[in-house]
Amino acid sequence: MNHPSTFRQLHNMETPLILPNIWDVGSARLFESIGAKALATTSAGVCWALGYPDGSSLPIEWLIELTKRISAIVKIPLSIDMEDGYSSDPCTVAMNVMAVADGGAAGINIEDGTGDPSLLVSKLKAIRSHTDKRKTDLFINLRTDVYLQNLVKPEKAKKETIRRALLYKQAGADGLFIPGLSDPNTIQEIAKDVDMPINIMAWPGLPSAEKLGQLGVKRISAGSAIAQGVWQHAAALAKNYLETGDSDPIFKGAMPYADLQNLFK
Repeated sequence: MNHPSTFRQLHNMETPLILPNIWDVGSARLFESIGAKALATTSAGVCWALGYPDGSSLPIEWLIELTKRISAIVKIPLSIDMEDGYSSDPCTVAMNVMAVADGGAAGINIEDGTGDPSLLVSKLKAIRSHTDKRKTDLFINLRTDVYLQNLVKPEKAKKETIRRALLYKQAGADGLFIPGLSDPNTIQEIAKDVDMPINIMAWPGLPSAEKLGQLGVKRISAGSAIAQGVWQHAAALAKNYLETGDSDPIFKGAMPYADLQNLFK
């Protein structure tokens, strides 16, 4: 189910939109049931769940199918992490994005990575050309990896992020995602200079959601952190069971079977 207008409104609230990123239909329905206002996939979590490493290796057909399956189950806005668009060709990227939008996505993430910003600008323009022609509303959250991948020297990172933000906004981006940034002063300065909703990713030492809202942040994403926690917990349970065969530990803290059944009725 597509809710682009609602999704846009959630980026203009007094408090930041908090997204506990999902990786499959089950996590989507679970997080919706406990109060999420919107959902967004983590590319890493999706790839791991489907047997691929993170990094644009997932077949786009699988992502489109996953979008359809999640949209058929949940009733809140859904954003899909499309990594680099799964192609270096802007037209192909635009077609991939439109297929995801047709599948029920209200928004997408697309990233620059280590590539030249001009390539992403071309991709954004191609996407917007298609959405405009088809009158499709789609929230494009642009991820820049300036901080996450240390693309420039630390003293130049803020200026480079702002420079890219201007390029991307002119090309059609609606929001700016800056993973790897956690310094409160820098967050505030970028939020003041960038005329788009700012999205920050969960990070060790990151200020509270309330504080981030005061700094001008409009969206906070868990990234792959929750998926990583689930994998670690599952590994620990399975390892202990394999070593001991004891039943009690694997039931401790487990969600009741009936509760899980009820999520999908």
